[in-house]
Amino acid sequence: MPEYIRHPLIKADTVEQRLYQLDLAGKALDTSTLVVLPTGLGKTVISLLVMASRLEKYGGKVMMLSPTKPLVEQHASFFRNVFNLPEDEVLTFTGSVSPVKRADMWKKGKVIVSTPQVIENDILTRRISLDDVTHITFDEAHRAVGNYAYTYIAEKYFETAKSPLCLGITASPGSSDEKIAEVCQSLHIGSVAVKTESDRDVIPYIHRKEIEWVRIDLPDGMKEIKELLDRVLEDRFKKLSELGYTIHNQKYVSKKDLLGLQAKLQGELRGVPDPAVYGAISILAEILKVNHAVEIIETQGLGSLRMYMERLDNEAGLKSGSKASKRLAEDLYIRQMVRRLNDCELEHPKLEHVKRIVHEELENKPHSRVIVFANYRDTAEMITNALSEVEGIRPVRFVGQASKYKDRGLTQKQQVEIIEKFKAGEHNVLVATSVAEEGLDIPSTDLVLFYEPIPSEIRSIQRKGRTGRKHQGRVVVLITKGTRDEGYYWSSLSRERKMQSNMKELQRVMPEMKGNTMEEFGAMEPYEKQRTLIEYENDSNDNIIKIIVDQREIRSSVARTLDRNGVEIVVRTLEVGDYILSDRIAVERKETQDLVSSLIEKKLFEQIANLSRTYTKPILVIEGESLFNCRSISPNAIHGALSSISLDFGVSVFYTRDPEDTASLLMQIAKREQTDEKREVDMHGKKAATMLPQQQEYVISSISDIGPKAARNLLQHFGSVENVMKASYQELQKVTNIGPKTAARIREIVGSEYKK
Repeated sequence: MPEYIRHPLIKADTVEQRLYQLDLAGKALDTSTLVVLPTGLGKTVISLLVMASRLEKYGGKVMMLSPTKPLVEQHASFFRNVFNLPEDEVLTFTGSVSPVKRADMWKKGKVIVSTPQVIENDILTRRISLDDVTHITFDEAHRAVGNYAYTYIAEKYFETAKSPLCLGITASPGSSDEKIAEVCQSLHIGSVAVKTESDRDVIPYIHRKEIEWVRIDLPDGMKEIKELLDRVLEDRFKKLSELGYTIHNQKYVSKKDLLGLQAKLQGELRGVPDPAVYGAISILAEILKVNHAVEIIETQGLGSLRMYMERLDNEAGLKSGSKASKRLAEDLYIRQMVRRLNDCELEHPKLEHVKRIVHEELENKPHSRVIVFANYRDTAEMITNALSEVEGIRPVRFVGQASKYKDRGLTQKQQVEIIEKFKAGEHNVLVATSVAEEGLDIPSTDLVLFYEPIPSEIRSIQRKGRTGRKHQGRVVVLITKGTRDEGYYWSSLSRERKMQSNMKELQRVMPEMKGNTMEEFGAMEPYEKQRTLIEYENDSNDNIIKIIVDQREIRSSVARTLDRNGVEIVVRTLEVGDYILSDRIAVERKETQDLVSSLIEKKLFEQIANLSRTYTKPILVIEGESLFNCRSISPNAIHGALSSISLDFGVSVFYTRDPEDTASLLMQIAKREQTDEKREVDMHGKKAATMLPQQQEYVISSISDIGPKAARNLLQHFGSVENVMKASYQELQKVTNIGPKTAARIREIVGSEYKK
């Protein structure tokens, strides 16, 4: 008979007691800790134990953050079942819950399970404060690098919380010391706690995984098609060399190498570049497309290649299509390849192996569940169609949310429904892309089949972790001989071994590390809040810089950088501009890709005209370093557009490297306006609207929390500014999108006595 956890905040007889989980939870209560534990061994239970202890000791709120909505729903369901708390105190926060509702829910919640982006937005907009949060668990903690939302949330948490403690949980932190160090620094981790499958207290709960590698020959017919693609590559590499950019070992050049050259060429576009640079960039774009086609035929199959070439042909036919796709569509060898491709009735032998392996598994164990992983959606569709032809196999395709030409994604609701049907047996095979790699609650998967190896050790471990959770599992990896499949296989294997070695080293030094900083592990310096030069400058005066930020800009890291540097952010829905720095300066921010796209789609000049019409000193910020290479548009056209923006519309144009650089520029301009020039921040600018309806909308939208759309709704309903001002609290609520809070705010501003 198993023993169960006994705790006043955990329901009796719901959580089995495992010594390794208690051990890890105990360490995580001493200091902020990164817990590394193989998939399927109950990382969520460790989080539960830490949460319950912190709630009992400190009260307040506890939180678990997870990268996706399905994971959030999964964890929230578990916590509702085991926490000895009223259900309305265990809350789920996702983007589908309105911001106003989240703010109300936050006040009464004890346990909050959320996606990180939602919490990041609510912190930035000041809907919530983390001051009484006594614990945060960061699920899939290896994501806490770069600008991912985990990094910002952890920083704000340790700045504002009275009793902060965080827990990072992951099965695969990465193979390098640098990656582990970055995760630890981002989450303010003080120690690392590791359990492996060879630990004594873990062994009783481990189920063996059989791992097989099936090596497959590429058929001669497919080799002939590949040879035509190789000829195109050979020709393009030769042209690249003639322009002065020779690539050695062309047969083994990786996508990473090609992207590195692309970045180098983009850097040479500054100033007055050699015309050869433009030609080299264009040829390199063709090489990247053809190189991808070669990878598809080697590792995926002709069905996937047909779909890719169809999309390429569609792009070439569009007016906005890239020059690279247009030239490839006209290439003699490409046309020959497409004809051969359409005539060829072969398919990659991997497909027959998939059908055979899955059929044998389900024939021997009719109640089995199988996951087939594929890197590309086209391949997932091809596999799903092939498996559906086999009696006894009920496959379903499982992909992400993004949609593209002839390929609609799945909403998160659809993803959850598919998982439930898979668990119930309505589908017995899940054909999935990377979206199924992390944390899904699929406990009874008997077989995981890799259609191709992947070079990432993190993703490989996540995939393998989908089996062997409740009973013995099996992993099969398909490898095409003499192709990049083999390179990916050896790369992944090497990185996995290195990760295991790192984990063993962590285990060895853990007793010495307890209570110490990561500095003593040699992986990183202890956490110390990084302060920018701007912060020190701001310390020298008592004036707080204020910037109005458009709601849509919250998705960029500019707003979080501004907040990090002490700027008071006011989030509004702006009709004109992205950032307002004073009563005369508004800024439109465009990433290079967005700038060129809006130029092609003829939206740019409308936005610039509105900006120039409303503000005395409008600014356009162009962010990024690939302005002349992100789309197929003449550099002269871009220069002409920028000249018109500056000379015809009177808009100042600034260039920045990245979001952090943009934030620094905005702060300097805002500081000059607000501190030196003593100007106020006004989202309506100084230029009067020329049309009467615009002036009326201007007056109504000047009321706090009233955006342009709400102002129009009010005016359409009441007919005049005067009638809006005279309307009662009850009458205001009859207007579309005007709720009790907004109505009360209007009445407060209109009816309250003025006090200077």
